[in-house]
Amino acid sequence: MDYGVPEAVATGLRFPEGPVPMADGSVLLVEIARGTLTRVAEDGSLTVVAELGGGPNGLAIGPNGAAYVCNNGGFEWIDAGSLLFPGHAAHAEACGSIQRVDLITGAVTTLYDGFEGERLKGPNDIVFDADGGFWFTDHGQVRDTGRDHGAVYYAAADGSKISRQRADMMGPNGVGLSPDGKTLYVSETMTARVWAMDIIAPGTLAPPPPWAPGRFVGTPPAFRLLDSMAIEESGRICVGTMVEGGITVFDPDGGGSEFVPLPDVGITNIAFGGADRRDAYITGSTTGTLYRVRWPRPGLTVN
Repeated sequence: MDYGVPEAVATGLRFPEGPVPMADGSVLLVEIARGTLTRVAEDGSLTVVAELGGGPNGLAIGPNGAAYVCNNGGFEWIDAGSLLFPGHAAHAEACGSIQRVDLITGAVTTLYDGFEGERLKGPNDIVFDADGGFWFTDHGQVRDTGRDHGAVYYAAADGSKISRQRADMMGPNGVGLSPDGKTLYVSETMTARVWAMDIIAPGTLAPPPPWAPGRFVGTPPAFRLLDSMAIEESGRICVGTMVEGGITVFDPDGGGSEFVPLPDVGITNIAFGGADRRDAYITGSTTGTLYRVRWPRPGLTVN
């Protein structure tokens, strides 16, 4: 399958993630190490939309046109020559949050920073459903005392309600919805596994099976780490892949996977845009690059 030649749309970014193609041809994304929500114009020029602080990670546009950001609280950073890597959490105590950004004024509001008295540890990725609420992962952080476990949450866009739908996962990262909206997909980074979870009502997951958070979809055949995801119109699950950098395309029914290599060891996110939804915008985070790849199949239109 021909996945096209990657084109560098923008360089010089500080660990970009969460690309969102916009109707005007620009791409919104976050720069985790810079703490900003940034707009990449079609010519590759950069404009800071909002100063978010901490560690802005996942990004989505809500039904009200505002940007919603998963903020992990911030990392310590490791410079390795021309590459940049996240290290341990920047703070001993958890300080993650979900932020709302008015794209006209740049005003930032914190919608959620905890659940039932417990602080969010490292919110990571986010997807809205057709009902206007959003699913997000709390990946956790690595601290001097050890690694946090993670969880999957569902929340209202107005900040009024949050529920924890799957606890004690091993670093859930990417999150996406099947084309019919009935299945939630979640990738775990360190286990490099993709899981499918049945949605039985808006914002409610079916109980998990024994020993697992959901139905097992797949894992890479070699040592790789999984990050965020986007779903194709066909239902295939496209997951940013690190160590061997690229996109792993999983069959949602457990029928194996295909690997698309890309020139960065830290390929973290993919999002589909363009008139035919075949322009794949991909973040090469360790080199600070936003790539565009002409994809052979259209991506799913996000809510």
